[in-house]
Amino acid sequence: METKTTEELNHEIKEATDIEDYLHKNRENMLTLSLSRYLEDLLAQKGLSRAQVVRDSSLDKGYVYQIFSGEKTPSWDKLLALAFGLRLSGDETQRMLKISCNRELYARDRRDALILFALEQRKTILDVNESLYDHGYAALGTPL
Repeated sequence: METKTTEELNHEIKEATDIEDYLHKNRENMLTLSLSRYLEDLLAQKGLSRAQVVRDSSLDKGYVYQIFSGEKTPSWDKLLALAFGLRLSGDETQRMLKISCNRELYARDRRDALILFALEQRKTILDVNESLYDHGYAALGTPL
């Protein structure tokens, strides 16, 4: 089955007269992956350890482990700190945000643009936090 774009799905839902029919026809296009499963997949794919993610995200060790186990639901900023710890690209970060039912980074928002730029440039959490501070914004990943 071919994956539909969000735009195509939006068009179909506007035209739909029966939600159950829409959901059945598009079951392969729905997000079903849990955040903890996605994070575990990323760890394996990138060959990282949880300890490396903790160090590179500036988040509390216990908190990160609870996120990975599904015990904790992180805030949007904590997820972004995690993205730096996992060394995610902008696209991988956007997917993580979608899976976690959070809003995506928006390139027209100045703070979001700084974060997206740092992700694409493979900057560290320290780099992005310095940039955010220089522009008058709150830092990501402040330890609990």
